Order: sequence, then C-alpha cells, then structure tokens
Amino acid sequence: MTDRTGATPVGLLAHGVGGREDLPLSLPQLVVAAVLTLVITFVALGVLWRSPRLDRDGHVGQPVPRRLAALVDAPAFRWALRGLGLLAGAYLCLALLGGPDDEDNPTAGVLYVLVWIGLVPLSLLFGPVWRAVSPLRSLYLVLAAAAGRNPDQGLRPLPAGLGVWPAAFGLVAFVWLELVAPGRATLPVINAWLAGYALVMLVGAVRYGVAWFDRADPFQVHSGLVGRLAPVGRRHDGVLVWRNPLDGMATLRPEPGLVTVVVVLLGSTMYDSLSAAPAWQRFTQENGLPAVVTGSLGLAGVLALVAVAYHLAVRAAATHGRDSRVAPGRDGQLAPGRVGGELAHSIVPIAVGYLLAHYYSLLVVEGQRTIALLSDPLGTGANWLGTADWRPHTGLVTPDTVAALQITLILVGHLLGTVLAHDRSLYLSPRARAVTGQLPMLVLMVGYTVAGLLLLHAG
Repeated sequence: MTDRTGATPVGLLAHGVGGREDLPLSLPQLVVAAVLTLVITFVALGVLWRSPRLDRDGHVGQPVPRRLAALVDAPAFRWALRGLGLLAGAYLCLALLGGPDDEDNPTAGVLYVLVWIGLVPLSLLFGPVWRAVSPLRSLYLVLAAAAGRNPDQGLRPLPAGLGVWPAAFGLVAFVWLELVAPGRATLPVINAWLAGYALVMLVGAVRYGVAWFDRADPFQVHSGLVGRLAPVGRRHDGVLVWRNPLDGMATLRPEPGLVTVVVVLLGSTMYDSLSAAPAWQRFTQENGLPAVVTGSLGLAGVLALVAVAYHLAVRAAATHGRDSRVAPGRDGQLAPGRVGGELAHSIVPIAVGYLLAHYYSLLVVEGQRTIALLSDPLGTGANWLGTADWRPHTGLVTPDTVAALQITLILVGHLLGTVLAHDRSLYLSPRARAVTGQLPMLVLMVGYTVAGLLLLHAG
C-alpha cells in the first residue's frame, strides 16, 4: 500500500529500526567494548581530572558577534518567531479539525515526529527553541498584551516548591499517549490530548503568569534540558555566548521534579525499544489482558526500573562522601535526595543520545513524509506548500549508517554523562571520596549502556 507521496509508509508508531544483524561488531563484542570504554574513561578522569572544571555558575563563554546578538535579542525578531509559531499552530489546526482521519493526515507526524523528536536536534543546535516558538505561550502573550496585562503576573504567585513537577506529569501523559494509548494516531485521540494540554497551559498561565510554561509545559522543559547542551547560550548576566556544551549542562540546578523528568525521557525511549521486541509483542498478544493495560504496566515498569536504579546508585554514592559544600545528611554524609538532584544533569546526555539513536530513522523518513503531507492538510489534493510530490529520501538510513550512528550516539551520551557526574562529584565532595563515590554511578552508567544496546538490538 502506498500513500499520496507514492512512498510505502513507514509504520508511524513502530519507532525501532529492526533487529541488528548487520552491526560491525557482534552484540557481545559491542557490549564489552562499550563497558571497557566507560571504565577506561572513569579511570582516566579519576587520574587526570582532579578538581571541578565546568562552569557551574554560567560565568564563562565567548560573546557572539554583536550584530548576531542584537538580532537575536531584538523584540521584532522574537515576535517574528512567536508569529511563526502561531501560524504553524493555526495551520496544524486545519488538519486537526478539518482533515481526514486517515494515514494521510499529517497531524500524528507533526506531533510525534517533527515536534517531539525534531525538538532534540534543533535544541542541541540552537538552545531551548520551543520557548521561542510555542504557539500556546505566544497566544498567552498576545492575549495579555491585548488585555493590557503584565504577562509575568498571574492571579497568584507560583507555589513554593513546585519545581517542574507539572511538566513531569505532562511528560508521563504524553509518552503514554505516544506509546500506549489506543488509537493514538487517530484525530479524536490526538484532539482530546491537545485540548487538555492547551487548557492546562492557558488556565495555568492566567493563574500564575507566563512562568507557568517554564514549569508545566512538557515540550518546553524537554527542549530546555536538551538546549543546555547547545554550543550557544546565555551567560549569567544574560549575554549571548558561545560555550562548551558541558558548561551549559553544568549550570542545571536541582529542583523538585527534575529527576522524574530525566527518568521519563530515558525510560520512555527504553520502553519503546522493548515494545518493538518480538518477545514483548508475543507477550502482549497472549497474556489475555487488553493491550492498553499491558502497555501501561510495561511503561510504568520500565520507568520504575530506571528510577530505582538511579536512586540506588545515588544512595550508594552518597554514603561514600562527606558534603563539605552542600547541606549534609545524617552522620555527615551527602543527603541522597540532594545528590540525586545534583547528578540528574548527567542523565540528560544519556537520554538525548539514546533518543536520537532510537528515533533517527523515524525522524528522517517519517519527517520527510509528514512535510509532504502538510501540503494538503484538508485532504483535498491541494499542494499549498509545494511539497506534496516529495519522495522520502532513504539514503541516510542504510543499515550500516543507522548501526554506526546508534552505537556512536549511545557511547557519546554515556561518556558525556560520566564526565558531568565526575565534575559534579568533585564539587560536592573531597577528591578521594568523590572518586570512590562515583563507583555506583559508573555501575549505573554501564547498566544503562548495556540495557540500551540490548534493547536496540532486540527492537
């Protein structure tokens, strides 16, 4: 069966790339090589990296050229981006409300591929792009300006200790929609979720001000975390600078809900790989439970395993170091809860690497197909954007290319995570205790790496 582009559709919700029988190394060899790489990196860091080097406070960075900074900071440029976001949102509403409920409707591709996955490479390059183009945030700013209200001031201040818990719950709701919900590629289901999302965002913004989006919008928090790895960012004084991406990630501070956010980002992608494995699919078909129940339990189980592994590693790490700079727990040990928040930033590059490794082929192929379908949002045979005749180019998703990229992204993500954890541990504890305290984190990194490779191979 082919669609209007003439291409054979790739299953939109089948995110895996298939069993890897064409890897340059066998799976056991690959696992051993990955583990050795992490261990060698850990030893080298312990010997050569003796004091904190990353810019935790955002003081360093080379200012970008003045003209570029002036352009980015110009109100006209910012409103142009908001206008583009509003226009894109309005255009998508045509497909949402008036398009056909079939595989030629671009809505599912826009939401699950262009927005959710596409945000990752865009944020890696340019920083937190969703904050600049979010249609709902822009709509609130427009409405506030029209009403003569200060968008920063809501009816009430944000609750103390709120952190990013609303975004964490939003992420759970979204990954459940993407990976488990029945009919998740159909218009009624997508419309219902987006309506709820819009209601929560806009009502919350009216109540708490525009800062609500920083705490509650799952796409904005997702983009913001990934954007800390971008080579461009803001210094502590607001100046736009070129920076070491690790310095950007090192500025991430602990806050309520942060650990849950990074666990959901990593665990949901792991579950997606698991759900594509033949053994899991057979189990889903043969256990007698509705697929949505099995899927929900499976997603919750994987998220719980990722979270438990992280918290056990953090608790073990906390027992090996005294906290000379952060409030200690009992017996002078690092408080495990605080350590968990301090080290959460080290999981972000792991989640990013695994997400890109898992979804790369989907983004390339389905991204092109979605752009083609966007030219006819109402399903009338129109070609408004001139892309209706696009044919997905698959030259970048050959088995060898995908396999090599997956291996590279997973290893690089874990290596960056190891560096971040090492540097933060040196900040929290004296060097001797920091190095020994990282052993549980090394075990965690190795476990996540092996699990990621096994799941990609199985999927």
